Amino acid sequence: MEGILRIGTTAVVRALATGMLVVCSALTPLTAAAGQEVTDLRGRTVTVPDNIDTIAIDDGRFLLALSLIDPDPVSKLAAWPNDINRLGEEFYQRTVAAFPAMKSLPVVSSSAESFDMESMLAADPDVAVVSLSRGPTDDQVAMLQASGIAVVFIDFFIDPFKHQAPSLELLARLTGNQPQAQAYLALREQHLARISQRLDEGDVSRPTVFMEAHAGITQDCCFSPGNGGIGDYIAFVGGHNIGADVLTKASGKLNLEYIIASDPDVYIATGGPALAKNGGLVMGGGYSVPDAQAALSRVASRHGIADLSAVSQGRVHGLAHQLLNSPLDIVAVEALAKWIHPRLFADLDPASTLQLINERFLALPYTGTGWVDLPSSQHP
Repeated sequence: MEGILRIGTTAVVRALATGMLVVCSALTPLTAAAGQEVTDLRGRTVTVPDNIDTIAIDDGRFLLALSLIDPDPVSKLAAWPNDINRLGEEFYQRTVAAFPAMKSLPVVSSSAESFDMESMLAADPDVAVVSLSRGPTDDQVAMLQASGIAVVFIDFFIDPFKHQAPSLELLARLTGNQPQAQAYLALREQHLARISQRLDEGDVSRPTVFMEAHAGITQDCCFSPGNGGIGDYIAFVGGHNIGADVLTKASGKLNLEYIIASDPDVYIATGGPALAKNGGLVMGGGYSVPDAQAALSRVASRHGIADLSAVSQGRVHGLAHQLLNSPLDIVAVEALAKWIHPRLFADLDPASTLQLINERFLALPYTGTGWVDLPSSQHP
């Protein structure tokens, strides 16, 4: 299996330092008080119980992060949103097989829906861990906390590059898994520093990159990262994200004519199991390399995309979106680095990195096709 502008060391360190401010607050030593304070990803100071028995989550994808730090990621769950489409059927079935309690968990609303106060109150967790992107309103937060349910916001999706570490540390603090989280984040920082240092030491160009997010999810073109968010990954590995030149927010839609006129050096599509119903790029759990390559070829054959130099010259790649929206992002970063600067990072081996993570950390190993190249024989 194969798998917005570059920012220098100073900017990278600043970004990581910003995240670590939250991490440090989450690691404040416990005392003998009635409750302990943590700082969530909204910058809120939240008092949580000394002994947390249960948490509820509003996004099933949080299970991947929990699996990194807890040998039984289901053990502390009071409820979850039953959003199997976000996880993928294969990952869900493996979770149920390994941890049967998953199947009988109470259901609360997903972050993709309006927040349901009644189901959260019925689940009665010690802490509700909710998504920064949506989650309960301020009034609903106040009502939950008045009912004895602390509310903590985390984020693996809006600004993943900056928020992975503090969000994982918060989950670790809430579930009592700080040593495992610290060990994993040390590995993550080591891999990121290796890439950053090599780019800073060399005089490298910045190839233009078009990343199509959720490729093929609709018939028209094309969702793209913009300024910040996922686009920061492209910048970090020394690429120039064409979406950042015109999108003021972290993501948005690019006009096909703009993409054709920009004629990027590299085309990267992201996808996942949820795109199967749309005929888009399917990747991740349950999908083989040939499955993913066939889907990538189909996506790259669309009108306009097929005419790009990146496609005709064989610089077409696919990436499972879950690798960007989870602390497994160091695997995605290594794949991106190899695609954007293949000579500089010829020795990077994301497959070995993933194997190490599977063996040392994940309670549920990541399986399926996480990244893929399009062979020349399958180019449109």
